[in-house]
Amino acid sequence: MNDKQPRWTEIEHLPEWDEEFYHIYTARKFGKWVMMKTLRPELADDPRYQAMIEQEFDVRYSLAHPNIVMINDFEDVPGVGRCIVTDDVYGDSLRKLIDQKKVTPAHIEQLRHQLVSALEYIQSKHIVHPPLTPDNIIFTENIGNLKLIDVGYEQRPSLSHQSTDDDIYNYGLVLKEAIKASKNSDPRLKRVVRRCTDPEPKRRFRDMQQVHLALEGRRTSVINLIIFIFLILMFLLAIWLMSPYRPIPPELNAPV
Repeated sequence: MNDKQPRWTEIEHLPEWDEEFYHIYTARKFGKWVMMKTLRPELADDPRYQAMIEQEFDVRYSLAHPNIVMINDFEDVPGVGRCIVTDDVYGDSLRKLIDQKKVTPAHIEQLRHQLVSALEYIQSKHIVHPPLTPDNIIFTENIGNLKLIDVGYEQRPSLSHQSTDDDIYNYGLVLKEAIKASKNSDPRLKRVVRRCTDPEPKRRFRDMQQVHLALEGRRTSVINLIIFIFLILMFLLAIWLMSPYRPIPPELNAPV
């Protein structure tokens, strides 16, 4: 009798989670819940797609962000095939919550802070990723953490303006759907949505940092002005301390 715990148990295909090139599974690995993505059967033997899944593993393995699904391994799973193994992020997609009108104020706050942070992180790593949609934003089953899935497959020396602008535009579309479903009437959020999705790209935010500041009710120009004034004051203080009018220490001012 073998008392060792089996490596893989309770493997289940999740058709509603499938991606363009992949099938998604949930399973237990040594008793711990994980998720897996593997090439669709019709693509599994094609060297081009084999190279693609290997590249995605290489690109994403080093990513570390609390709101991005983490990759743990890349291995052959019996009956499934070569899989990217990730943390368990089973839960509800934002798409499902929108369709069922179950978007709460807590979800909006996570889209406002955590999703923006995840997008900023991906851009800082120069990761090319599929368009952001409510389908690749997951709120985990028990804790309700926001997790971004399907986050990229290629790392470049830099991202084009078009790539970063697409992120801003798609973020605006996602936020627009979410606040409509939640019946949120916050005028600040609506202003951010309008600017993110402005038909004229030149009128949109320049980067995700600007989006973040706008969501917080701050402007880059105001922050820069505060920094500028602070530096001027420090400069004037330094000049004063080196001038004849600087304060004289008491011990130097005492009579001899």
